[in-house]
Amino acid sequence: QVQLVESGGGLVQAGGSLRLSCAASGITFNTYLMGWYRQAPGKQRELVASSSSGGITDYADSVKGRFTITRDSAKNTVYLQMNRLKPDDTAVYYCGAFKAGRENWGQGTQVTVSS
Repeated sequence: QVQLVESGGGLVQAGGSLRLSCAASGITFNTYLMGWYRQAPGKQRELVASSSSGGITDYADSVKGRFTITRDSAKNTVYLQMNRLKPDDTAVYYCGAFKAGRENWGQGTQVTVSS
């Protein structure tokens, strides 16, 4: 059974930082594309950052230069370091694991950035 457990969300002032973590179990971590998505109220879920099994990363234009995705294979964990946060970054952040057309999602963690 695949489980993705996110943590690290919270309330932060604009300009601050947070690090999200997503611990994965039930998958062969190194073979999955891992991604962070977010969904703000009234908006569609959007890709924030992804990390392929080969270590290729991709970022939404809105977060490039501010967010960094990393993965620790020893801990089966993917991280999202978020710096210089803005109120527009406020959303529920979801961790996703993807392989061969299958999608797995965490429960989400709330990030709120106050101005």
